[in-house]
Amino acid sequence: MQETGPRTALEAVTWPRLLLSRWPWRSLAYLLSTLPLGAVTGALLTIPAVLLATGSAAGTLAPRTAVALIVLELLLVVGFGPWFARPLAATERRRLAWVDGRPAPERRRPIDGASGNPVLARYADPATWREVGWLLVLATAAPAVSAAALLLGLLVGLYAVSPLVLLAQGPGDGPVALGPWSVSTVAESVPFAAAGIALLPVVGYVWTVVAGGLADVARRLLVGAESEIRAELVEVSRSRARLADAFDAERRRIERDLHDGAQQRLVSLTLQLGLARLDVPPDSPAGRSLASAHDQAKELMTELRELIQGIQPQTLTDLGLPAALGELADRSPVPVHVDAALGSRPDPKVEYTAYFVVSEALANVAKHVGAAGSARVTVRGAAGTLTVEVTDDGPGGADPARGSGLAGLADRVAVMGGKMLLSSPSGGPTTVRAELPCGPDGVL
Repeated sequence: MQETGPRTALEAVTWPRLLLSRWPWRSLAYLLSTLPLGAVTGALLTIPAVLLATGSAAGTLAPRTAVALIVLELLLVVGFGPWFARPLAATERRRLAWVDGRPAPERRRPIDGASGNPVLARYADPATWREVGWLLVLATAAPAVSAAALLLGLLVGLYAVSPLVLLAQGPGDGPVALGPWSVSTVAESVPFAAAGIALLPVVGYVWTVVAGGLADVARRLLVGAESEIRAELVEVSRSRARLADAFDAERRRIERDLHDGAQQRLVSLTLQLGLARLDVPPDSPAGRSLASAHDQAKELMTELRELIQGIQPQTLTDLGLPAALGELADRSPVPVHVDAALGSRPDPKVEYTAYFVVSEALANVAKHVGAAGSARVTVRGAAGTLTVEVTDDGPGGADPARGSGLAGLADRVAVMGGKMLLSSPSGGPTTVRAELPCGPDGVL
């Protein structure tokens, strides 16, 4: 099995090939870019706080001035922060790609969410204050931590090349400073060079850890923790399932009302018109009108029966998916061969979704291929998946973006936790394949 590399810098720390990969250099780029961003952000937001701390330490700050500096700092953070944080957060999401390969979408409420006022909407959005939180981190801790990691790398690199620096010096040059120590001869620099060479791999790990840690903080503030995102996805899936259940319940109610109400009244009307025709001479104007009305009522009853059949096929309810698909193929204007092999009946929701996929796919075949074509429907239930495949010998080139109903099919399949695949090269054939999750032998 092919080894997959780490997705983030923190994952790369435990990767055996870290020092031979691009992660240390990506981390270096991330740390270097943090310094100017942190400097600009700190200059804009923390000047009052720095003046307050300096004056308090020196004991020269008047109480009134201290209060003014505190108020100014609050105004900068609370008033100006949300507006400055948004473009900075967008920049940070792009920077995250250097040390974090996962998507970093912007997660915020619609801008008109607070009574239609965009200003109130921004201040009422929790994502805004998470961005302000990252703004404060970037103005304070992030530059300091990044500078410390970079200075460590600079010091270790200077240790490693200290003999070369001494050799390149002229006779009158002074000693070379190596942090708290200094060396004047090549012999004195050899232990430092050995230590620097030995510590060079450590620098790569330190850069990766620090950059990965800062990126993790940024992701938690700007995107949210993975657990929060998974919880939101679960809630979205449950919401879609509830909508699908509500749709199915409403569909069954409409079918029941049509069957027990409109259809029965239409049957009664048809019978009355038929009896009325017996009492009127067929060649009279009234007889011809009654005959026309009787024929139209029978046609309408046929159309209504087909409509009810499309909403909730009785054959599907009584006999199952293979029989319902066979009946669907018989009504199709295109010759259709059905090959359905199921161990046992699926859950009714899965069964109806499969029927819906085949019905819509055959409707597309009839619309775009015509009676000259043919189609094949294959249904299999095994290994916890119900697979439905509809293939036609049409010209191909099906595109969900052109309103062919394929996007709606994909949405309907996705509600059930399944997936839909489309193959439609130019010249054909076109294959629509839906995979719906089931239990063993097709039973949930």
